[in-house]
Amino acid sequence: MPFAKLEDAEIYYEEFGSGEPLVLVAGLGGVGSYWKPQLESFSKHYRVVIHDHRGTGKSSRSKIEYSLEQMAADTIGLMDCLGIEKAHFVGHSTGAAVGQILCITHPERLDRVVMASAWTKADGFFRRCFEVRRELLLKSGPQAYVKATPIFLHPSWWIRDNIEVLERTEADVYGSDPDVGIMNSRIDALLKFDWTGRLGEIDKNVLVLGVRDDHLTPAYFSRELAEAIPNAELVIMEDGAHAASQTVPAEFNRIVLDYIQRGARS
Repeated sequence: MPFAKLEDAEIYYEEFGSGEPLVLVAGLGGVGSYWKPQLESFSKHYRVVIHDHRGTGKSSRSKIEYSLEQMAADTIGLMDCLGIEKAHFVGHSTGAAVGQILCITHPERLDRVVMASAWTKADGFFRRCFEVRRELLLKSGPQAYVKATPIFLHPSWWIRDNIEVLERTEADVYGSDPDVGIMNSRIDALLKFDWTGRLGEIDKNVLVLGVRDDHLTPAYFSRELAEAIPNAELVIMEDGAHAASQTVPAEFNRIVLDYIQRGARS
């Protein structure tokens, strides 16, 4: 299995296709397999790189205080190990927060950037959602947390039509023995994240992609983010909820590829 050996961790990754590098960074679940609905489409055009965040999947279960800044550093470390000087970047939710950081701290390493289902900083609604999820994790246990997660991420119709697929993929994301301490620390990392004071520094081609019925990171976050980033483009999808890349992948893939490929045509 391929691992990038960083100074203090091993990051599991996979590559698909060839061409210009395209780095995909998943959300709170953290595993690269989140992007399965994108791999066939994206790898026809790009060298697609996915990875398991530190603390998730097959990557090192480091006993540290997790932060979005550390996740961003791991992403750069992975790119260094793979000899990727510059890449297109697509981040979902937590991955979009990583993208905000990298646009500010390592702009020279990114080409076109997509921030999907993003947020700016925790507000009352966002904090309440994650406090509920934390209570489930700590008081009812990881299995209750896992069972409740799709309610926050997916539309009701998608859960209805894909319950068997959902139950199979839950095992891939969380494994048989989830580390509650790491999961709790990763929630803390989301609630502490706030780079709003520096978003005006971003000088990259950025697409902010929201979803009207996203009930975890509502579309108002996408509008706020697009307004704060100079010259950012904003697209709001009508349906698909927080995990639109999985629930309506054809539309998601079309929007993302059109945006990235527009850079090559300009």
